[in-house]
Amino acid sequence: MEKIESFEDLRIWQETRMMIRDIYNDFVSCRDFGFRDQIQRAAVSIMNNIAEGFERRSDADFARFLDIAKGSCGEVRSMYYTAMDLKYVSDEMAKVRQERTRSIASGIGSLLKHLRKRDS
Repeated sequence: MEKIESFEDLRIWQETRMMIRDIYNDFVSCRDFGFRDQIQRAAVSIMNNIAEGFERRSDADFARFLDIAKGSCGEVRSMYYTAMDLKYVSDEMAKVRQERTRSIASGIGSLLKHLRKRDS
């Protein structure tokens, strides 16, 4: 296992970065500006909270920021239900994006478990 020296080395941060690109592309022509802004902000929140928590250099702080990032994963996943219901995206695309948020949330959960085990 390679050593993680920066937040950019974290798989969950890398996956979130790619997901954000997809989200911006999914809603580039969406005229519901409130919806578009909210889902984009929630996605960026995942990535930024992972980065900010990592930079704090304490397991307790990192875990707190990861909890926030995990919550934002739920928000993005939930918003894809709205996007699907309002026909902003296809059902298939929504399901693919929701699965991606589940994968990222699972990775965050694994890292949280590791951090909290080290902290106790």
